[in-house]
Amino acid sequence: MASFPDSVNENDIGKAKFVGELLVPAAPFDQKSGRESWTVAFAPNGSYFAWSQGHRIVRLVPWTKCLTNFSAGQGEEGTNPSSPRRLSRQNSDGSLTLPVPGEPREHTIDCGDIVWGLAFGSSVPEKQSRCVNIEWHRFKFGQDQLLLATGLNNGRIKIWDVYTGKLLLNLMDHTDVVRDLTFAPDGSLMLVSASRDKTLRVWDLKDDGNMVKVLRGHQNWVYCSAFSPDSTILCSVGAGKAVLLWNMDKFTLIQKLEGHHNDVVSCEFSPDGALLATASYDTRVIVWDHQKATILLELGHLFPPPSPIFAGGANDRWVRSVSFCPDGRHIASITDDRLVRFWSIEERAPQAIASLPNGLCCAFSVEGSVLAAGTRDGNVHFWACPRSIPSLQHLCRMSVRRVLSTQQVEALAIPTPLKDFLTYRVI
Repeated sequence: MASFPDSVNENDIGKAKFVGELLVPAAPFDQKSGRESWTVAFAPNGSYFAWSQGHRIVRLVPWTKCLTNFSAGQGEEGTNPSSPRRLSRQNSDGSLTLPVPGEPREHTIDCGDIVWGLAFGSSVPEKQSRCVNIEWHRFKFGQDQLLLATGLNNGRIKIWDVYTGKLLLNLMDHTDVVRDLTFAPDGSLMLVSASRDKTLRVWDLKDDGNMVKVLRGHQNWVYCSAFSPDSTILCSVGAGKAVLLWNMDKFTLIQKLEGHHNDVVSCEFSPDGALLATASYDTRVIVWDHQKATILLELGHLFPPPSPIFAGGANDRWVRSVSFCPDGRHIASITDDRLVRFWSIEERAPQAIASLPNGLCCAFSVEGSVLAAGTRDGNVHFWACPRSIPSLQHLCRMSVRRVLSTQQVEALAIPTPLKDFLTYRVI
């Protein structure tokens, strides 16, 4: 068994550029379970980076400060090659940085239980709540409000003010681990939680965190959920090969996508909303045209690929996480074979790889230049995304697909090759 097909020479694949890492100080007795960084997240405005560093703790750090320290560490290393990368290995206790008045401050939040899910949410005041009695709300979120939602092992969801670290809401309704959280991108502060109790729950934070709807359709644990860029569709994935699509205007199930052979653990839409990437323990990342329920691309991590009946075995190639780059051209995946892979949607082989033991999750920064990956030891590692100038055709395609569905593109009176390009059949 190999990590790459016979046609690909691993030595010919580029090496991803290491940017830096955030390390969690660990005592000798602190090597057991409970230290895992199950989730990492960037604030929508790029101001903060957050990760669960194990043992109930969430760390919030200003992202620009991280980049500055990483750059300083690389410069120091370039001056003296024998010196350790001290600044790039910034301790999570903030000991290497001094607070500056008026700048975003670091926060350490004790959530009271193991943290599985993280999500940032920002408010748009003109986006109204679905609640009728809007004037009776306890909280009135301003335009500069930035919230952090944390999903806990005990089934609770806690909502925090990012700038002050103050606890605002404590949401209680799930009966098992809250595995994942996601905010609607439209600024409505609509929050969806995915849980091991086999349900998704929709919360309206502008209505003081009242629960709007329970989405039932999964027969087993729900691992992850993701909104489309226009907030109208939700994808949820879970155990039992499940990939479900939901209409978030009516809170109804649209359809189930079939193609994976084992538990599906991660999902994310492309920035233009035309593509959906899902990661599974069957060693594959599948890129879908979710509007037509068709598979456009399969990114394999084990060769030869396992047959469906053996796809759930202990194959050391389980895909743990997948993330779409904001440029719409790159995808990152984390697997159990100790590698991070950067893919181009135009190729079936990785464009760049990097070593990462015990990786669990990943997320791209808002501008798409950096990938953050969390590990079982509570640390976070950062790599630069492979960069290239996007073609004018790709930029035009993304602009078109932000406003037109696959069905609408197919109805246009344009040549078939152009339709195939706009619908990503020809990438």
